[in-house]
Order: sequence, then C-alpha cells, then structure tokens
Amino acid sequence: MHTEVTTALSEWLARAQDGPKHAWAEWETRGVALLPLGRRFDAVRMPEPLVYAALDTTEPQEVARLLTQVLAGPVIYDGRTMGGTYYALVRPREQTDEPRAWKHEVAAPLLSDGTFLGVPRLDRTQPPGTHWVVPPAFEGDLCPERWVAAFVAKGRRASEENA
Repeated sequence: MHTEVTTALSEWLARAQDGPKHAWAEWETRGVALLPLGRRFDAVRMPEPLVYAALDTTEPQEVARLLTQVLAGPVIYDGRTMGGTYYALVRPREQTDEPRAWKHEVAAPLLSDGTFLGVPRLDRTQPPGTHWVVPPAFEGDLCPERWVAAFVAKGRRASEENA
C-alpha cells in the first residue's frame, strides 16, 4: 500500500477517537489502537468456526481471499479473544437510513456505541496478534451490512448442517 494512502487511511481510522494522536501513539507502541465504535464504523463480531463454516475452509490465504470477495470491505482478525474472532467493519448505526434490525445478535453480535475495538496498524496483515485480514482500501471503506448478514446466515446454516 502506498505511503500516502496508508497515512490517509490511518488518519481516517484515528479520527474515530476524540484525540487521534492517542491512536497514533498506541499503533506506534503496541501495534493496535483501541478505537470506539459508533463513529467511523461499527463491527460485527464473527467467531472463527462460523466464518470457517460459511467459507468451507480453514486455510488462511483462502479465508482472506474469500472474505475479500464475499464481504467487500475491511475485516480484522483477533486470535487472542474467544478462540479466534473476525470483525467485519460496517457503517455506524447513526449513519444508516432506517432502523437496524440485526437478526444475528447471538451468533455474531453487532457492536456499536460503548464498545471499543482493537484496530491494528495498517501494516499488520499477518499473524501473530491482531491483524487485518482485509485492510480498508479507501477512506470510508466498509462492508455492506446486508452482505455481512447474509454471510453470517450462511455460516449459521452450514454450522447446523455439520452438527
């Protein structure tokens, strides 16, 4: 990713905080910044088994390739929480045109106001630790929520069939 693009994307992400300099400092020292949800983006928390069931693969390169195609937006992976979790970034609740009815709260909760998400520095695209599986391509790049909902529904169906 070109340095100017990386800087612009990092600025966009950092502005999720009241003090963007704090995000920059966390990226510098820890590689991951805790950013509040509900401003720039919300996140759908998808457990690893649900993602693997929806994609019918556990191979990391194939998972990344398919998530890029299927969700068409940024996805973060955190292997340190709850046995492996993917976070699809979606538009914040306040920026949607109609009230949100999220049907997958138990299987893949939609996280928003009052929640912080560990967002890796843009160059963190490989394990170990929290990293981008699919980094954002431009400012405002987010997964279409209806695509994430369809993906979660597919993963739930596949999980039930394999149970």
